[in-house]
Amino acid sequence: MDWTIWLEWVLKGLILCLVLLTGFAYLTWYERRALARIQIRVGPNRAGPQGLLQPIADAVKLIFKEELTPAKVYKTIFILAPVLTVVPSLIIAAVIPLGSKFMFFGREITLYIADLNVGVLYLASIASIAVYGIVLAGWSSNNKYAMLGGIRSSAQMISYELSLGLCFVIAILLGNSMNLNEIVDAQKDMWFAVIQPAGALVFLIVTLAEVNRAPFDMPEAEQELTAGYHAEYSGMKFALFFMAEYQKMIVICMIAATLFFGGYREFWFLQGTIFSVDRFWFLGPVYLLLKVVVLLFFMIWIRATWPRIRYDRLMAFGWKVLLPLSLVLAFITATGILLAQELNNRLFFWGIPVLSIICALVAVVFIYRNLRRKSHGRV
Repeated sequence: MDWTIWLEWVLKGLILCLVLLTGFAYLTWYERRALARIQIRVGPNRAGPQGLLQPIADAVKLIFKEELTPAKVYKTIFILAPVLTVVPSLIIAAVIPLGSKFMFFGREITLYIADLNVGVLYLASIASIAVYGIVLAGWSSNNKYAMLGGIRSSAQMISYELSLGLCFVIAILLGNSMNLNEIVDAQKDMWFAVIQPAGALVFLIVTLAEVNRAPFDMPEAEQELTAGYHAEYSGMKFALFFMAEYQKMIVICMIAATLFFGGYREFWFLQGTIFSVDRFWFLGPVYLLLKVVVLLFFMIWIRATWPRIRYDRLMAFGWKVLLPLSLVLAFITATGILLAQELNNRLFFWGIPVLSIICALVAVVFIYRNLRRKSHGRV
């Protein structure tokens, strides 16, 4: 193989890692400023203009902070667990297309590292690995509270990954491919979030649980578990868990944008205009960045407004609401596509969003009635 291909892969991998690491640092600033605005506070504003140097100050603090390792931990696993949590959050982004392609000194450069025919399966498999680091961190700490946090995380991941997998199935059915580039191209005329709005919403809810974000942050419930699985960690080891969570937020939003919101493609009504990606390749990363920023704000907004769910209700929500709903949505999507193709009638295809919204409303009514019964003490 030509050595220049290896050099291109290495350079693109390094650039992607630097982008994600920089994104992690400034996502902390973005979250703190957004939470402050929502809660009518100021937020970080001392380190640099508008607090823009606050992430650097936090990094310096964590680098020089003393690291304490309890005497009775399982030391090898205790040290490796943060690494096992961070690495999947980086390598999962290898198959996400950040743009189309451009010519550089006569060479065609693609804005992704790997173009896999089964890119969606790659996402599903790598997303499942991250929980190992959390579980091993809880177990190796030799601490009951940390162990409970690790067990909670594994149970939560298993429960919500079933719905996540079915949301992947919905995107595969609509795009008629497992290749992420082909899924993005299939959204030229219409985003999948418009065709399957309930599926996109379920995907966003499930991803909150996957990255342990509020209101699904039970593995690190400070009030109950003294910080959960990372109770015994400090210094840079704690920072690695922190880094993994925020990098997973960015990558999950990139995946959501790719599967349901057109990826790096422009809005469908901008096709053929001067703002088209086909005309200017550099607009692709810009569009993807804008979509990721909006989806990240959605995550931050949820954290600012929703209280943490009680653990039994969290599990019931995953098994009794999201799993049946995602199954029904996948069935509706497959049936609508099949009928539209067999009968050559697009009306069946546009029945998908209508039936999906009806099913989502039924689920909301079910949750509301169930909560009312519990509040009146009948259950």
